Amino acid sequence: MSLELVINSTKEGVDVALLREKKLVELHQERGNDSYSVGDIYLGKVRKVVPSLNAAFVDVGYTKDAFLHYLDLGPQFKSLNKYSGQILNRKGSRDLSKFKLEPDINKDGKINDILSTGQQIVVQVAKEPISSKGPRLGAEITLAGRYVVLVPFSNKISVSQKIKSSEEKARLKRLLTSICPKNFGVIIRTVAQDKKVAQLDQDLRDLLAKWDKMTSALKTAKPPKRVLGELNKTSSILRDLLTPEFTGVHVNEEGLHGELLDYIQTIAPGREKILRRYSGHKDIFEHFGIHRQIKASFGKQVNMPTGAYLIIEHTEAMHVIDVNSGNRVSKGKTQEENALETNMEAAEEIARILRLRDMGGIIAVDFIDMTKRENQKKLHNHLRECMKSDRAKHNVLAPSKFGVIEITRQRVRPATKIDTVETCPCCDGNGNAKPTMLILDELESKVNYIGTEMKVKSCRMVVHPFIASYLNQSTGLFKNMSKDWSKKYGVKLKVDGNASLDLVGSIFENSSGEVIDV
Repeated sequence: MSLELVINSTKEGVDVALLREKKLVELHQERGNDSYSVGDIYLGKVRKVVPSLNAAFVDVGYTKDAFLHYLDLGPQFKSLNKYSGQILNRKGSRDLSKFKLEPDINKDGKINDILSTGQQIVVQVAKEPISSKGPRLGAEITLAGRYVVLVPFSNKISVSQKIKSSEEKARLKRLLTSICPKNFGVIIRTVAQDKKVAQLDQDLRDLLAKWDKMTSALKTAKPPKRVLGELNKTSSILRDLLTPEFTGVHVNEEGLHGELLDYIQTIAPGREKILRRYSGHKDIFEHFGIHRQIKASFGKQVNMPTGAYLIIEHTEAMHVIDVNSGNRVSKGKTQEENALETNMEAAEEIARILRLRDMGGIIAVDFIDMTKRENQKKLHNHLRECMKSDRAKHNVLAPSKFGVIEITRQRVRPATKIDTVETCPCCDGNGNAKPTMLILDELESKVNYIGTEMKVKSCRMVVHPFIASYLNQSTGLFKNMSKDWSKKYGVKLKVDGNASLDLVGSIFENSSGEVIDV
């Protein structure tokens, strides 16, 4: 199975696409001003305690106060609060192994017995800001590594339930018990299976160094202040997903290539060869067909190869998906058989779309009606199987008597939204066409200026794929305009298409790949 990561570094930030068998399954966007990412640790100040909600609102610097529920404090909140207070007041040692743990808080306790307005507390982002809501916080601090998750103020060693072998579970638990410092617990991740003690020990040391870095930053921090940031999305995806089935990581920027090379050498020595520096003239997302897949997957209507399609509607409370057979044709089969085939195909596409768009909350799927109970069960099992590769927590309910399947999916960050509707270049979307919109005349004028005035000998023009196709075509009715312009203006012209450009957009580059200002 082919699994590739394509990383597009631009002026606006970094876009990361995960491809499985060349098909887009995840898309992450990282911008330079991104903050309040899941896993970030802050020193915050309690702004308001609300006993009726058994929760508090905490100032962590976001425009809206963050939400912290009593159940998200964690059983060892008193220990965390006492320890962080000692650091802030410069009293006692930062060495957690010498710290005396406090008793666990009551599971059924009240928030106003634990927190008070104006109190400084250390919290971790559990959910990013969504819509008009601030971040969701937790106070049970965890630090995720490649093989283990470090849990301060705990002495418990847990093993991932996905590791089935009881012998391997016992081996891992024995190893981590022998190397884990006092007052630190560990959750052993699935990828730790069959790993040597040296690899586990190094991962644990790296996490202990991060904890030390956080406590150092806490000494001089004043709320609201981020004291430890999570890895960038690219590195965190590599940390969580890098497996032997990964066949390639492609990146288009030299500096980022160097950073990722160092990171891969740290987490997976010997796998450096999967990292490749892309240096082609085409946009990297265009080269791998990602722009086309984005436009096909983020609209209201998502078409499937057989002619069936999905209609996806988003509301404040939930998402609704309607499955339609469209112009799908299967001769010689009954209506029930056709409905089952269409629904099974739709289940695979829905699982991909939920992961790709990062849709969370409640999703109601209206499949095509089927009368046989065994077919409904087969569809339900197939959808659950398709959802297994989704890393977000989810639950797929059995079909209702109306044939609707409800899915709940963990919502930790805003759903990815990409506008797939292009504004008409002739009227700017207002319905009033401009009297003249001579796209080709404008492009030819620029080529003329580059060749005759700037004396450029070789030039690459990047335009919308529709325009590129028209300029490059050679048929009995049409001449190849790009070749015609090359001869006419004395410049070796190459025309490429890029779906990320609008219909009238254009970019000109010289032979060195530098943008020509026309």
